[in-house]
Amino acid sequence: MGRDPPVVTAAPPRPAVDAPAGPDGGPGGVPSRVLRAVPVPLALIVMIALAGVVLGRVYADPLLTRLTAGAAVGSVLVSVAARRLPSWLVAPLSVAALAGWTLLSLRLAASHAALPGGLGEVAADAARNAIPRLLTAMIPVEPAPDTVLVPVVAAWLTGLAAAEVALRAGRVLLGYLPPVLLYAGALYVVGPNAGPAVGPTVVFAAVAAVGLAVPAGRAGPAGADPVAGLAPAVRAAVRLRLLAASAAGVAVVVAVAALLAPVVAGQVDARPVDPRRYVEPPQVESLDENPLIRISGWALNPDQKLLDVRTEAGAADAGPPRIRLAVLSDYDGVTWRVGATYRNAGRILPAGEPAPGATTDPVRQEITVADLTGKLLPAVPTPGEVTGARVAYDPATGTLIRPEGLAPGLRYTVASVRERPDMNLISTANVPAGDAVARVLRVADGAPEQLRRLATQLAEENGAPYARATAIADFLAEHYRVTADAPSGHAYPNLAFFLFGPRNGGGQRGTSEQFAASFAVLGRLAGLPTRVVVGFEPKADGPVRAADAYAWPEVLFEGVGWVPFDPMPRPDEQPRPVEEDFRPKPEDPPPSEVPAPTVEPTATPPAAAGPDVGGGPGGPGTPVLVGGGVGGLVLLAGGLLLVLAALRRNLTRARLAQGDPGRRIAGAWRELTDALRLAGHPVGADLSAAEVAERARRALAEAQATPPPTPAPAPAPAPPAQVPAPRPVRSPGAEPVAGRPGGPVDELAGLLNQVAFAPGTATPAQAERAAALATGYVAALRAARPGWRRLLWTVHPGPLRWRR
Repeated sequence: MGRDPPVVTAAPPRPAVDAPAGPDGGPGGVPSRVLRAVPVPLALIVMIALAGVVLGRVYADPLLTRLTAGAAVGSVLVSVAARRLPSWLVAPLSVAALAGWTLLSLRLAASHAALPGGLGEVAADAARNAIPRLLTAMIPVEPAPDTVLVPVVAAWLTGLAAAEVALRAGRVLLGYLPPVLLYAGALYVVGPNAGPAVGPTVVFAAVAAVGLAVPAGRAGPAGADPVAGLAPAVRAAVRLRLLAASAAGVAVVVAVAALLAPVVAGQVDARPVDPRRYVEPPQVESLDENPLIRISGWALNPDQKLLDVRTEAGAADAGPPRIRLAVLSDYDGVTWRVGATYRNAGRILPAGEPAPGATTDPVRQEITVADLTGKLLPAVPTPGEVTGARVAYDPATGTLIRPEGLAPGLRYTVASVRERPDMNLISTANVPAGDAVARVLRVADGAPEQLRRLATQLAEENGAPYARATAIADFLAEHYRVTADAPSGHAYPNLAFFLFGPRNGGGQRGTSEQFAASFAVLGRLAGLPTRVVVGFEPKADGPVRAADAYAWPEVLFEGVGWVPFDPMPRPDEQPRPVEEDFRPKPEDPPPSEVPAPTVEPTATPPAAAGPDVGGGPGGPGTPVLVGGGVGGLVLLAGGLLLVLAALRRNLTRARLAQGDPGRRIAGAWRELTDALRLAGHPVGADLSAAEVAERARRALAEAQATPPPTPAPAPAPAPPAQVPAPRPVRSPGAEPVAGRPGGPVDELAGLLNQVAFAPGTATPAQAERAAALATGYVAALRAARPGWRRLLWTVHPGPLRWRR
C-alpha cells in the first residue's frame, strides 16, 4: 500500500528587497543623509565664528578670532557626536569640554601677552576682572586672558544652545537665535571703534539662508518625500501647491523687509553707542592724584631708594633719560591734579606721531620698584611697549598706572621713544587756543593781584610765546633759592608767599614744587598753555633715590608739542632780590587825600508855572501818585533786602554744610575772612593762616572793648577784669594746630592748614567743629557792632561778589 505523496503548497512569492536607486534609500541614501545633516551644523559653526571675526576687529592680534572659531567648532561637534545620548548628558559633557578649551585658551593668551604667574593665578585673575577689563581696555585690545575669556565662553555656550535646538529638536530657525544674539553683542561691544562690518554681515545672512534652504535629514518609513505614496496626479498637485505657498511666503518676507528696513534704519543713530562710556575706568589713589606734594617729603629723605633702573647700551648716550611719573593738568587755585583717564592696555601701546623736525631716540629700560608706593608707574616718555606688568594707559598724557598698585620687587621693561624738539621751530612757534586747550589755559578764581602784575610785566617785555616762557623761567631762576626743608604747598597763598614773601621770614625759597607750580600759574596768566610734570632725573644708571625726584613745567606749542622748561636756579649763583626787578604799582591815594573839585554854587532858577495836572477829573491826584510811588519804593527796597538776606543765608549754609570735609573747613574760613572785611579789618591774600587768626583776635578784642554809644552823658569805665588780656603775637612760621592754646580762631586756622598741607585727611567731625568755630566768631563780632550796623551786616551784598 502506498502512501499518498504529501501535498506541497507553494508559498507566496516574497517581494525582493532591492536597493532603491533613488536618493531616499539603498546605497545612495547614506551620502544623501550625510549631505542633509552637514549644512545646519556647518552654518552654526560659521555664524559663531563670524561673531569672533567682528569682535576681533578691535583686537591687536588674530588670536581671539582663532580661539572663538575653535570654541564654535568644539561646541557644535560635541553636540553632534552626542545626538544619540540622552539630552541630560549633553550639557555636562559640553561643559567639561568647555573647561578644557578655556584653560588652553587662557594659557595661549598668557603666553602671547608674556604675563607672569601660573595658569591658576592667571585664570583666577581673568575670572574676577574679565568683563570690566574688556570694556575698559584700550583700542586696539591685546589678546590677554582677561580679554579673551568672555568671548570664548560666550561662543562655546552659544554653540551648545544652538546645536541642541537646531539639531536635536529640529527647530533650525529657532536654533539661529543664539548665534544672532552673539553676533549683535559683538557689534555692540565694538561700537564706533571700527568701521561697518558689511562683509561679515552679508556672509552671516547667506550662511543662515543656506542652512534653512537645505532640509535636515531625518529617518522615516517613507523617506524624506511626504507625497511618495500618492498617485502621480495628486502628487504633482500637492507639490505645486507647496511650491506656490513657499514662493508666496518668500515674497511676503521680502516685501515686509523692504517696507520696514528704511523705517528701522532711520531709528538707528549714525554713530554706534560705545558701551565703554558706561564703565568706570581704572582710578588712581588719592596719593597719586597730586604727587606734587610728595616732593617735599622726598627732599627731606634724599637717600631713600625708590627705584632701580637699568638702561640698555646705546640708549643713554645722550645722558640719563628723565623718567616721568605723572602729568598734572588741572589747577583749582589750591592744588594741582592728574585728571587723567586711564584705559587697560596690553604690551603694545598706541604710538603717536612725533612732532615735525623732532629727533627721536629709542630707550629701553628695566625698572625695579623699591620703596615707591601708589599706582603711578614710572617710565621714560613716551612709552610704546611694557612687559612684565599689567598696565593702564592715558594717551593724552602718555602716563601709566598699575591698577593693582606698586609693590617692592616689581620688575618691568619699558620701551619708549624720547623726543627732542627742534629749537629753531620753538622760537617762532605760536601757542594754541580755544576749547581744545581750555583745560591747560584755565586760571582759577582768586589769583593774587601781585601774581597777575608779575605775569603782565613779563608778558609785556616779551611778545613771542617762547620768549615769554623763557622770561618766566629766567626770572624764577635768578631770584629764588632751592632748599630741601621748604614746606609743601602750591595754593595761591603759598605761591604768593614764595614769590613775594620776605627772605628773612621764609619767603623766596622752595623746592621744585614751588618753582614748577609758579611757572605754570604765571604762564597761564601770560596766555601760555602749561602743565606740571612730576618725575625723576637720575644722574646715572642704578638706584633712583628720593633726591632725584623733580618737578618741572611744560608749555604746549603749535606743531611742536609739549616742551619742558627749567626754572630752577643755576648752581653757584646767588639769587637777586625780587625788589630789584619787580616793584608793585603804587596804590591809589585814599579818598581823603584827593582834592575835591571846587564847585561854585549857582542860583536856583525859579520854578516855571505849569499846567495843573493833579486836580483834573481824568486822573488821580498828586497825593495819590506820591503815596503810591513812595509805597512802591518801600516795597521794592524791602523785597531787595529780603532777597539779599536769603542769598547770604544760603551762601553760609552752602559753605558750612555742603561738600567734603576739606571744602567745608575752607568755607568756614571764608566766613571768618568775610566777617573781618565786613567789620572793617580786611586781610590780604599774602598773609598766612596764623597771621589772619592773630588779626581776627585783635579785631574781636577791639570791638568788644569799645562800648556801644548810649544816651548816658558819662558812661562808667569798664573795670579792669572786663578788658581782654593782650594775647602774645605768634611768629609767622608757627602754624597753629587743633587743640593748641590760643582760642577758637587758632584752632580754625590749624584745621585750614591741615586741609591745605594734608589734603583728604579732614574728618566730618572736624568740619562740624570748624563750622561751629566760624559761626561763634562771626556771631560775637556782629554782636559787638551798633544796632544799625548789625542790620546792614545781614544784608550786605559784599560776600556774594567778593572773590573767593
